[in-house]
Amino acid sequence: MNILGISAYYHDSAACLIRDGEIVGAAQEERFSRKKHDARFPSYAIQYCLEEGGVKVQDLDFIAFYDKPFLKFERLLETYIATTPRGFQSFVAAMPIWLKEKLYLKTVLKKELIKIDGCSKKELPRLLFSEHHQSHAASAFYPSPFQDAVILCMDGVGEWATTTAWKGSQNQLEPLWEINFPHSLGLLYSAFTYFTGFKVNSGEYKLMGLAPYGTPKYVDLIKDNLIDIKSDGSFRLEMRYFDYAVGLRMTNSRFADLFGHPARTPESPLTQEEMDIAASIQVVTEEVVLRIATTLNEETGFQNLCLAGGVALNCVANGRLQREGPFDRIWIQPAAGDAGGALGCALAAWHQHLENPRTMEDDGDKMHGAYLGPRFTADEIISVLDNLGAKYICMDDDLLFEELAKWLSEGNVIGWFQGRMEFGPRALGGRSILGDPRNSEMQSTMNLKIKYRESFRPFAPAILEESVSEWFDQQNESPYMLMTAAVRENKRRFIASTDEHLFGIDQLKLIRSDIPAVTHVDYSARIQTVHHETNPRFHQLISAFNKKTGCPVLVNTSFNVRGEPIVCTPADAYRCFMRTEMDFLVIENVLLTKHQQPEWSEIDDWQNEFDLD
Repeated sequence: MNILGISAYYHDSAACLIRDGEIVGAAQEERFSRKKHDARFPSYAIQYCLEEGGVKVQDLDFIAFYDKPFLKFERLLETYIATTPRGFQSFVAAMPIWLKEKLYLKTVLKKELIKIDGCSKKELPRLLFSEHHQSHAASAFYPSPFQDAVILCMDGVGEWATTTAWKGSQNQLEPLWEINFPHSLGLLYSAFTYFTGFKVNSGEYKLMGLAPYGTPKYVDLIKDNLIDIKSDGSFRLEMRYFDYAVGLRMTNSRFADLFGHPARTPESPLTQEEMDIAASIQVVTEEVVLRIATTLNEETGFQNLCLAGGVALNCVANGRLQREGPFDRIWIQPAAGDAGGALGCALAAWHQHLENPRTMEDDGDKMHGAYLGPRFTADEIISVLDNLGAKYICMDDDLLFEELAKWLSEGNVIGWFQGRMEFGPRALGGRSILGDPRNSEMQSTMNLKIKYRESFRPFAPAILEESVSEWFDQQNESPYMLMTAAVRENKRRFIASTDEHLFGIDQLKLIRSDIPAVTHVDYSARIQTVHHETNPRFHQLISAFNKKTGCPVLVNTSFNVRGEPIVCTPADAYRCFMRTEMDFLVIENVLLTKHQQPEWSEIDDWQNEFDLD
């Protein structure tokens, strides 16, 4: 039985195909359309999933959508009525698209699906609609390695819910309780994202990365004025300071008065003030997550925890929850945001609507390492590169990995394009840019010359799973780069007392460990453990680097530049390679050297080379 899951029309649209409960393929629309956080109907992602599964729309048994638009519309109307006349401007802005499209979503979906394969309306399978947080919970529990678990979902808002707790056992999901809009930890964090000058729904990870540079001096101010946190972790926001429920901004003048200054202008210089604010809201977020997790453990007695929703992408909070929380094991859906809703609603249809049992994997979860996107054959790769006029050579594995290890150890930056594309926001060794973590210049080089982004942004270490405890205070696997852990004491470097006074971005000048390119200013790192079972080629490359250098770690960052999605196709990879100062690009066994390439000029009408027909 084939079920297609779809998430769309808010941000990070995606599609997923499952067959008899097993994941066949999943991808975000942005990777194909090249529009970051693309919210449109995921036509390309659906076409990919169907092609991967060898089926057409009319062959599907069910199509599931990740939320219920009528409930969301109910929430909007009730909010506008309750806050009138303050919400009138927002009401006027929102209603046209609701009255034109979103209230008739079933009709819109059918029209879009018919376009894909040209099937008739009668040939379309039945449409199912899951609630937003039900989709999150299903995406977290059903692919997890646990027979039973408590599930915590926290995000901005779904229909009404912003935080929900569930019990999962076998194929059953039982809701426990929820916190509803406008009281939202995700929207609180987004409000601070907005106030510090970053973009809501995409800049939250920047706020998290900025936090270690600051001092959490505003924690009491936030807790005394903005959020009332109860002992069990439940909370309420003081809505007088926020405009997201009634207006077109996240915060208002009262919020600005509380901190004594207006919101930072986007792209303006960062100051210590923004760093202190970031540190403060991060501490508050961690406190809420820890309190709720402790309460859930006490109420259910379960020792396994699953997480989903946008807040689950806060790897600093996750790391603290793993170290200090009450649960024996934690599993986080790698596509924890709205994209993962496409997977969740399909799995909810299979297990809850159709009441099919779960089958457990002997060696871990059912996400296949999150490598669920397109892959390309050698012939497809060569054809694309020839059409682009690229210069390349093909190399056998043994020589290729030996040469790459040598070039990495010499300070070169390598674009790494292998196997299936990752599902979710993290590059996990399928579409990555790699460097030597021992190189003290590597962080600034990658940020400024490769990624073209803010210098303060940290990079993640990809480390052999069998070596993680030797380099980090981490005993458990972290395959999806969703946990932070501290660098072990014996890998840290002594900091002279004359340098201890440095604050803010100046802290980047200090070499803090044997792997400075992936050691944040608080000695933390966002770890990816690399497993031979799920990514043997990436594991082989790191092993070759370890053999040459004695270091089982590589810098791993996503294969893209600021403002663009992660690359999907060989053509995307070549374009990104030529637009940056990367030294080498390897696509499967095809090696490209930068200085050997023909002169590059941008093509105004650049088209994605992935053939979806």
